[in-house]
Amino acid sequence: MKLKVYADRLSQPVRAVIIFCEVNGIDYEEIKVDLANREHLTPEFAEINPMQQLPAIVHGSFKLFESHAILIYIASSFPGVADHWYPADVYKRSKIHSVLDWHHSNLRRGPITIVQNSILAPVFRSPLNPEAVAEGEKILSAALSKTESFWLDDNRPFLLGQNQPSIADLFLVCDIMQVKLVGETDWNRLLGPYKKVQQWIENTRNATNPHFDELHKVLKELKEKLQN
Repeated sequence: MKLKVYADRLSQPVRAVIIFCEVNGIDYEEIKVDLANREHLTPEFAEINPMQQLPAIVHGSFKLFESHAILIYIASSFPGVADHWYPADVYKRSKIHSVLDWHHSNLRRGPITIVQNSILAPVFRSPLNPEAVAEGEKILSAALSKTESFWLDDNRPFLLGQNQPSIADLFLVCDIMQVKLVGETDWNRLLGPYKKVQQWIENTRNATNPHFDELHKVLKELKEKLQN
């Protein structure tokens, strides 16, 4: 059974799922669901994901949504996935879950609030909201500070003091990369104080290239399109 991934690469968690599939040689079919054209709100897509969000997967008769659950399923179900992504060791696995739970209520809220209320507002037919952008920057800065001081070890390249990336690294870095949409000046302003975070992003990129760069081309392309 070929895995079907319902996707728009503009979505941070979609990119994480596809990068994971590419890195681990998983046979999948990417099915485009255009967020800007509101294809995720159609009755047809609601049959795949009643919450009408991306990503979603179908594997045979099995349907699943929510990105963390999706990568846990893929990492656990497909042969050949390296153990470091989602370890069999229950203690290491639980630590990864702690990062993922923290991610959804902390770090994830920063980039999405910033870009949806600034550069992506016209794409989704919404007004610009500078106050929301400022709040998103506060959330992001607090999350980056906690990542720098707690989740990252001085002597290890990845989260939780690991020498190889897990699904948590992939999810968090893909979320942070969304800030690239607002431009290099704001990227440097927001990320500049966090040297360990910057190195960790580069470590995750290097560990998953060329797929990481390929999946993130969409950000540069969209930014140039909006500027033009």
